[in-house]
Amino acid sequence: MDNSEAYLTTAKVRVGLVGTGYAAKLRAEALLQDGRSHLLAIAGHQLENTQAFAQEYQAEAMRSWQQLVEREDIDLVIISTINRDHGAIARAALTHGKHVIVEYPLALDVVEAQEIIALAKAKNKLLHVEHIELLGGLHQTLKQHIEKVGHIFYVRYSTITPKHPAPRKWTYNHELFGFPLIGALSRLHRLTDLFGEVFTVNCHQRFWQIEPDYYQTGLCLTQLCFTSGLLAQVVYGKGETLWQQERKFEVHGDQGGLVFDGDQGFLIQGGETKPIEVGSRRGLFAKDTTMVLDRIFDGKPLYVTPEASLYTLKVGEAAKRAAETGLTIFMKDI
Repeated sequence: MDNSEAYLTTAKVRVGLVGTGYAAKLRAEALLQDGRSHLLAIAGHQLENTQAFAQEYQAEAMRSWQQLVEREDIDLVIISTINRDHGAIARAALTHGKHVIVEYPLALDVVEAQEIIALAKAKNKLLHVEHIELLGGLHQTLKQHIEKVGHIFYVRYSTITPKHPAPRKWTYNHELFGFPLIGALSRLHRLTDLFGEVFTVNCHQRFWQIEPDYYQTGLCLTQLCFTSGLLAQVVYGKGETLWQQERKFEVHGDQGGLVFDGDQGFLIQGGETKPIEVGSRRGLFAKDTTMVLDRIFDGKPLYVTPEASLYTLKVGEAAKRAAETGLTIFMKDI
């Protein structure tokens, strides 16, 4: 990565932010708290909303992300907008010589993601795909206790979020959000980070949709067979015809089990259930932002690589193909 940038002598990395939603707000707040960064410009979908957002953070509102990435006074572009546009913005930002942070997924298409990673290397620029699920309390607690349950043979991860009524927003739009387990890539990435390579993928999905642009409910059920022999089930659902919220992660081994239900964790061994403390999910975007700045200024390693995210994107693509064809997909074919 090129460390000869002018901002290194001024101790300020000049940032352009694409997006005005929840993740963008947390990014902007994190940048304000770190004296090494200066948020210069913000681009959003609607100029009026962008102007109000930019004023709050004393930044300039841009009419388009295309204008933002072309600015010569921006060193780092943070992409916190709809999934469909991630790849195009990342490619353009790298082409114009910017470092890039992008919320997962890097792109909705595997080939496009591969090309963007190659471009970042060719340009000698930082490309960081955010996966804050790896920094959170659940994942860190899992890593601390997972060896206690012995040989793991089955994992179940379920996140179901009822919404009554379902919002008419991009996360309920096929084109803008993408295939459910690509748009919500963290559900798969948590597993690949813990358990390694996947051998085969099966998947089924159902949507309840009574409007042309937005679906009201989406449900996706995926089964992964890892090369280790581990079987994992992932359930991801959201919308207004689901009735019971669930955020549960179960690990079953030959010497015990781990169950995380909401914010509570339990270790089960020998018929005894012991509660275990689970760390917070708060402040993760700020932590991620700080780690990226540490990388830029001090060369410190990041907690995830674009290649690791790309591999999980391939698992998501396999799930998509399985859902579309009804067939078992072998990862070697992706």
